[in-house]
Amino acid sequence: MGLKPNRAQVIHQLLQVFFVGLTIGMLRTVVPALAETEFGVAEGSFLMLTSFVVAFGFVKGALNFVAGRLSERIGRKKVLVLGWLAALPIPFLVLWAPNWNWIVVATVLLGVNQGLAWSMTQTAKMDLTRADERGLTMGLNEFSGYVGVAVAGIVTGYFAGWFGPRLGLMIFGISVILVALLLSILAVRETLDWAKAESARHASGQATGPRARLPEQISDNPTTWAVFTLVSWRDKRLFALSQAGLVEKFVDALVWVFYPVFLFEQGVSLATIGWIVGVYGFVWGGSQFLTGKWSDHIGRQKLIVWGMWLCGAGVGMTVLGEGVWWWSLSAAVSGFGMAMLYPTLSAAVADISHPNWRGSAIGIYRFWRDLGYGIGALGLGLAAHWAGAVTAGFWFVFVAMMVSGAVVWVFGEETHPRLNPATE
Repeated sequence: MGLKPNRAQVIHQLLQVFFVGLTIGMLRTVVPALAETEFGVAEGSFLMLTSFVVAFGFVKGALNFVAGRLSERIGRKKVLVLGWLAALPIPFLVLWAPNWNWIVVATVLLGVNQGLAWSMTQTAKMDLTRADERGLTMGLNEFSGYVGVAVAGIVTGYFAGWFGPRLGLMIFGISVILVALLLSILAVRETLDWAKAESARHASGQATGPRARLPEQISDNPTTWAVFTLVSWRDKRLFALSQAGLVEKFVDALVWVFYPVFLFEQGVSLATIGWIVGVYGFVWGGSQFLTGKWSDHIGRQKLIVWGMWLCGAGVGMTVLGEGVWWWSLSAAVSGFGMAMLYPTLSAAVADISHPNWRGSAIGIYRFWRDLGYGIGALGLGLAAHWAGAVTAGFWFVFVAMMVSGAVVWVFGEETHPRLNPATE
């Protein structure tokens, strides 16, 4: 086990998550900004505007849960390939969409793709990784994925100008999806055997290094319901991590839906919107390479709590000033806060999950986390509807992030086995 002995497969998995990021990124700049002029969403219809992200969040959350459990039965690679097959119709739905309902359907398929494919890139790398590399591994994974999101947001803004919004998204999307599908079939290996080997070492007492504080009230081969309840509420540490994952997705829903609309209302061009949103993605993605490794040295808890608060502060900053430089700075602050908390949350869940049910635990955490897209987008839509302005959505997210960070501070604990090992 380890990153170096499995370097080739780790690189292939990083390429896969980069393509997953490109796929979601292609719907994050052009589609929301042109919802009214291109897809018939009436001006001020905030709930209709957020409907596609609500659908995405609920579908992706459910598929994360399914993917984790399914991967323990049929393997990680097959679930990854299924994820890419689900993505194939998306570019054509956007190309031919007569109304916003088709965009919602395309986003449902995007949720299936994300739930299956992104989950498997993360789980497969956890199979290959040693306990002292989990933070770095999660950082690399999310770095690759969210750089892909940022790149796609910028490139599709230019493609929309060159080829028109629909044809530009179609050309970009089908190219990315076909390449990713072929690589997943031809180059990616199954990693389930690594997880089984780690489990065997645990069972035989041959596992080396500090022992994690695993939950005591669960067997080595628990039922799906047992793992779900443990991660969701029975273990207060996992509960704190799950609720933080759910709430931090409010920020991403805001950036996806209301950032482009807010900036478009200020007269910012599509290409410039792509760059401002891209700052958030690049800082988030690029910094995770450092913050993931940082959490392997100083621990998870501090980075999660302060990351939640810093990310929320960046959201509040956005509506307190104006100009491209101010909005870019605000996006960078939110992006760095997200980089502090995002890979660290996943690493913390992996820290205290047994290898037999780690895939399920990660899937359930990701279920709650990505459900945050749907709940957050619904909250954004309601806040903006009642206030009559998109800025209300920014303040809704700011308050939620501050409260959620406090919940982690109170109910969470350090999960790194070296820094807070289990007693014999």
